[in-house]
Parts: sequence; C-alpha cells; structure tokens
Amino acid sequence: MLRGACLCGSVSVEVTGPIEHQPEACHCRMCRRQSGHVLAAVNVRRDALSVGGEQHVRWFRSSDKVERGFCSECGSTLFWKPTIEGYQLTAVAMGLFDSPTGLHLSKHTFVGDKGDYYEITDGLPQSDSY
Repeated sequence: MLRGACLCGSVSVEVTGPIEHQPEACHCRMCRRQSGHVLAAVNVRRDALSVGGEQHVRWFRSSDKVERGFCSECGSTLFWKPTIEGYQLTAVAMGLFDSPTGLHLSKHTFVGDKGDYYEITDGLPQSDSY
C-alpha cells in the first residue's frame, strides 16, 4: 500500500488498491510550470485513492480537458485528472509517496516540450504526446 503527504502534511494520500501501470514522467509545458520541472505521476483508480485533508486540496482547470490539484497550504503538486465524464483514473504525483514505493518510471511523455536545460538519458521509451 502506498502512503504519503504533501510538504506541510495537510493533505495525505493512500492507495488502497493495486497499481495497474507504472509511473510516467511528463515533460509538457503545463506540468513543468505546475511542478517546477518534470511531473512524475502514477495513475490510480479513483475508488482506490483515499485523500485526507480534502478541504486543503484546490483544483485549477489548466485546460478544457484537465484539472490539477495542489495543497492550498504549502502549494505541493498533488493530482492531475481529466474532466472527461466517467474517467476513473487520477494521476498522483510520485513525490508525495513515502519510500520505498516499489514503482519505477516506465516512459517519458511530451518530450518535444521538455526544457532545454536537461537531457533524458535513462533509455526509457519517449513520446511527443501521451
């Protein structure tokens, strides 16, 4: 079971079900602006995600298709979720989880948008979209 919290501890997360896919690193402009760099996140079924301190979660609609959650107290990046009706996954920022997670990055997405100040050299698959 994965557990973790934001920087100030106001928001806690617990994954109560299996992780069906390994985390991905998104290099798109919006994720970089939200997180300050790359956003590594893992998709979790919403019915397997328990969030404590939900009153501290604020949502920002960054496009007509996506909302991004952050802690209203410390600003930690928490979540990314599509606004598509019936979509059952929420991406949870990997930085929230206590170690060890037992998870490993599986791929890099939106690498055409990545910052020019770093290179991706880990040999994982890369794509220019999701």
